[in-house]
Amino acid sequence: MNTTASPSRSRSLSSPGARGFTLIEVLAALVIVGLGMLGVIQAVIQSANTGTYLREKTLAHWIAMNLLTERRLQTAPPEVGTSSDMIEYAGQRWRWTVRVSETAVETMHRFDVSVGLADAPENATLATAIGFYGTAIAPAGTSVVNWAGSGGTHRRPEGRSGEDDGGSSQEPTEEPTEEETQ
Repeated sequence: MNTTASPSRSRSLSSPGARGFTLIEVLAALVIVGLGMLGVIQAVIQSANTGTYLREKTLAHWIAMNLLTERRLQTAPPEVGTSSDMIEYAGQRWRWTVRVSETAVETMHRFDVSVGLADAPENATLATAIGFYGTAIAPAGTSVVNWAGSGGTHRRPEGRSGEDDGGSSQEPTEEPTEEETQ
């Protein structure tokens, strides 16, 4: 058994024409791969942050819509003013604010609901919803609205039925005067 290297093999390893990567080339390749991986990691982190933000925004919108629905289902009309509180929802603490204001229609009130995370600054809201409460809302399937709240009704003008097919018109709300008929 011969323990010495063959002359042809030792010549190929030490000859000046031998091919291979130098240490500088390997380090440059590692830096390039490292920078590429850093970009990929940042993209993944940004995607995860965007997903978290959208989840929180969706939950905040659900809370706002739930608050609007709760207020609409109350039998007593809401008082004009602002109320706020904290709520536990989906394993997180949320801060909500409901502002009730009057509208031009006497029997209607407007709700402005804003929702944000409890640990966020006071003005940092993730979702806002607007709704209305009152008696000047037409029943489903009709176009007759009681704008006065308890008195008369408002109907569409003559010749306008609310349907696109040119269906029959509703009668006018008042009788024509003598001047109009001449």
